[in-house]
Amino acid sequence: MSASPHNALPASIPQAPRRVVRGNGLPGKLAFVPSFPARTAAAVVPKVALDEISLSYRTTSSERLLALDKISLEVKPGEFLCVVGPSGCGKSTLLHLIAGLHPQTSGRVLVDGKPVDGPGTDRILIFQELGLFPWLTVGGNVEFGMKMKKVPKAERDEKVQHYLRLVQLLKFRDSYIHQLSGGMRQRVALARALATEPDVLLMDEPFAALDAQTRDLLHDELERIWAETGSTIIFVTHNVREAARLGDRVVLLTFRPGRVKQEFAVNLPRPRHMEHPDVTLMARTVLDCLREEINKSLEVEYADEKAR
Repeated sequence: MSASPHNALPASIPQAPRRVVRGNGLPGKLAFVPSFPARTAAAVVPKVALDEISLSYRTTSSERLLALDKISLEVKPGEFLCVVGPSGCGKSTLLHLIAGLHPQTSGRVLVDGKPVDGPGTDRILIFQELGLFPWLTVGGNVEFGMKMKKVPKAERDEKVQHYLRLVQLLKFRDSYIHQLSGGMRQRVALARALATEPDVLLMDEPFAALDAQTRDLLHDELERIWAETGSTIIFVTHNVREAARLGDRVVLLTFRPGRVKQEFAVNLPRPRHMEHPDVTLMARTVLDCLREEINKSLEVEYADEKAR
């Protein structure tokens, strides 16, 4: 049961990963069904809430630049939220604020209703550059965060094995990073993040540098892992089709200053595929709204070039 992909307004019945069934008798094949909230259920506290978030900073020319302007947004527990927007709209900056790596100028970031005042192991940010340690093995990289948390060795070993199996890299446990392909390194970074068992996984264009075939495979892997772990994911991307492929909801930010321009509910059955016509139509709906913001960013860039 799904809404038309042309509908750009949030639907009242979201697609949810928490009711997962095995389909067609094939092991490991996932089918997703809509989650219908009970009419008498109490309101769910958002996993992440942004309350009138603004961020400004002083540039090298001593001008004050408003990067984000009064963003209010709620992310449900277990939701897969994708954030898109033109370059310079503050998508990555927003993830940094949620991760607690930088304080906002005004407003509040809340996780489970509690204000964020710094980094925490309940939120893990995966950068595009990954930040894997080349002097450690695959297993050593996955284990690193748990060592910092002083998790006992026996428990660390058990979790390393579990999460490497989850990303299908268990037989590469003793390999080094330079021995892996780009896609395999992405999976190591994902396993390292998951091993600390965060409630919220923040992903900043993690697949942008990969070829199309590897990216498609990792979309499948990420969707499967998300279904199995029940994590809340906030995923930043420039690729609107990637957003339509992965997200329960897509949030579009305006060009600087970044504001929420529109939200799109993606009520398409899972698993999805990039080439599916409904995914293409959903991506086109988002892109039609995004083009205006891209044009604004190009106009600013052109004006800056003329001024030099």
